[in-house]
Amino acid sequence: MKSTTRGTLAAVVTGVAAAVGAAAPAAAVGTVPVPVPLDGVSKSLNMEVPKLGLEVPLLKPGAPEGPRYVTGRLLPDRTLPQLPVTGSLPGADLRAPVPHVLGDDFDHVGVGAPASDLRTLGPGLALDAPLTAPNPENFGLPDLKLPQAGVVAPVLQTVPGADLGLGPGL
Repeated sequence: MKSTTRGTLAAVVTGVAAAVGAAAPAAAVGTVPVPVPLDGVSKSLNMEVPKLGLEVPLLKPGAPEGPRYVTGRLLPDRTLPQLPVTGSLPGADLRAPVPHVLGDDFDHVGVGAPASDLRTLGPGLALDAPLTAPNPENFGLPDLKLPQAGVVAPVLQTVPGADLGLGPGL
């Protein structure tokens, strides 16, 4: 193998390894930090402006549960299964200057709302046909019954939290 081919192959492998290594921590965390650059506004207005940072969630869809067959029904229990999605709520960190309103020790007010875990299940649908199972007393023909339809309610589970604080410095 020529040295130029080996060098090109080494560069490609190094680039792929760097790309995979950079993507893995972001996917493992569940959120991506997004700093909001306000330094230019601060310098152009010649004053302190709030500092803001956000966390954007990465949603990960899961696999729905398979159909559950129930005796006495022609269709499975949940015709349209619920789709689970996990992720987190967006987070925010805001620090704004306060001009010594509460004394000399307090120079800023801060609000921190960290990203919190989120688990959801989309709505589902449960249906049943207007026929029963084959009836041996009716020569193997099914009997008629009222059709059944129901919506399985969506689920949302999370525990959000936030901190409000006053302190010196920005």
